[in-house]
Amino acid sequence: MQIFSRRRFLEGSASGVAALSLGVSSLCAQDWARKAVDQSPRRREWVSVKNGGRSVESAVVYPESKAKAPAMVVIHEIFGMTDWVEKVTDEFAEAGYIAIAPDLLSGMAPNGGRTKDFPASGGGMFGPVGEAIQKLPPNQVTADLNAVADYCKSLSACNGKVCVVGFSWGGSQAFRFATNRKDLSAAFPFYGAGPEAASIASIQAPVYGFYAGTDTRVNGTIPQTQEQMKAAGKFYEVVTYDGAAHGFMRSGEQPNASEADKKARDAAWVKLKALEAKYK
Repeated sequence: MQIFSRRRFLEGSASGVAALSLGVSSLCAQDWARKAVDQSPRRREWVSVKNGGRSVESAVVYPESKAKAPAMVVIHEIFGMTDWVEKVTDEFAEAGYIAIAPDLLSGMAPNGGRTKDFPASGGGMFGPVGEAIQKLPPNQVTADLNAVADYCKSLSACNGKVCVVGFSWGGSQAFRFATNRKDLSAAFPFYGAGPEAASIASIQAPVYGFYAGTDTRVNGTIPQTQEQMKAAGKFYEVVTYDGAAHGFMRSGEQPNASEADKKARDAAWVKLKALEAKYK
């Protein structure tokens, strides 16, 4: 297991500008996402995945297929397990994956709760949930993700292949998880920074990075990551969507979505679904 600096671990959080312009409160108002989840025809359930003494509460959605399917571990943003995270997990199931989204704040909320049990206000720029995520021990995150990946591989409906995707803070964690899990089939980090240079040699899976054209902070890290991945002989494909903002996979389907974010989100799904065929 690789050890990472605290600063590098936290680099996956959303940029201050993006978070402030969106507002933490608006992230809680996701009725459109909740409605889509509740109307989905796909089978979904919550499971408690054991990681030693921890129980990682995870949302699982199954594809509408009798054939064995690859699994997709979905890592949430710094805002935790929101309705949108459940919705995008459902969309990965629609695309053909057994999709599982662990609430990495399981047991970390007041009275041992998870994301939904944190107070709605207080904390800092990212609210109480974001503040708690920034304090998560990196090794605990890795262990939780490993437990979830193992759970998926054990399912009779799974073909044994596991991929990972993450968004913003979760994007960095998806990239970092690829340094710690050698049997991943692929990693799909969305607008998240790359891992420590020393850990890149451990990556075995191809990495497909998705980035927003206006996301200056994260995009500034891409050239160095490309150089490090190339030097280590690792596959790293980058696509950047012009005009799109950090968080476009979520903001691109909000009722007030910009055209650039909508376009980026749609294009990203086309690419993701095309790549999915490689991992069946």
